[in-house]
Amino acid sequence: MLNKKSLLLPLLGIALLGCGGDDDKDEMVIPVEPPAPAPMYSYEVTVSNLTYAQPLSPIGIALHKEGNFWQLGEMASTELETLAESGDNSALLALDMVDISVSDSAPLGPGNSITLTVTTEDMMDAKLSLVSMMVNTNDGFSGLNAIDVSALEVGVKLNFKTRAYDSGTEANDEAIGTIPGPADMGEGFNALRNDVDFVAVHPGVVGNDDGLSQSVLNYEHKFDNPLMAVSITRIQ
Repeated sequence: MLNKKSLLLPLLGIALLGCGGDDDKDEMVIPVEPPAPAPMYSYEVTVSNLTYAQPLSPIGIALHKEGNFWQLGEMASTELETLAESGDNSALLALDMVDISVSDSAPLGPGNSITLTVTTEDMMDAKLSLVSMMVNTNDGFSGLNAIDVSALEVGVKLNFKTRAYDSGTEANDEAIGTIPGPADMGEGFNALRNDVDFVAVHPGVVGNDDGLSQSVLNYEHKFDNPLMAVSITRIQ
C-alpha cells in the first residue's frame, strides 16, 4: 500500500519543473553602447582684403583631395569663368572634386577681414582652396589653389599672400556695363569669351585717368600684389 509521502514526491517534482520554466522567460538585457562619433578636423581661415578700393566677392573655401580650381596657361573652366566674371562661387564649390565647402555671404571690403571655419571627417590628402573675384574688374580673381593641409597639427598656422589672376574669358576693356562691382554695377557672367582664353597673371587696372577713355575705373581701383593676406590654422 502506497503511503502519502510517496505520492507527494512526484507532484513536488512537477511543480518545481513548472517553476523553472517560468524563470527561463526572464531574459537579461545587455545595453549596447552607440558607436563613437567620427573624429572631426577643423581649419580656421582668416582672410584680409589688402586693396585700397577693390571689394572682393564672398570668400569661398573648399577642401578636396585632388584637382585644382585653375592652372596658369590653361583654359578656365565655366565654373571659374562664372566666379571671375560675376563673383558667384557656387558652381566652383559644387564641383565633384570638392569634399566640403563654406562661403561667406557678403563681399569683403577693402581693409576688412573675415574668419571662416571648414570641418571635415577625413583629413588624409586634404587640400584647401580659396577663391574670390575682384569685383571692380572684368574677370579678375584671387585665391589659394590646392594647399596641402593634411599634415597640419592642431594649433599650427600657415600664412599666405595671394596674387591677382585673369581668367582670360572677358576682355579687360573696363567699359560701362561690363563690371559687376560698385564702380559700374554692370553685367556679371557672359558665356561669350572674347579674350585670350587662358588663365594668366592679371595685368592690372588701366583706368580712365591713364588715357583709357571708355573705362569706368580710375586710380582708386588699381591694385598691387598681394591682394589678400590669408592664415590657415588647424583648430581641431
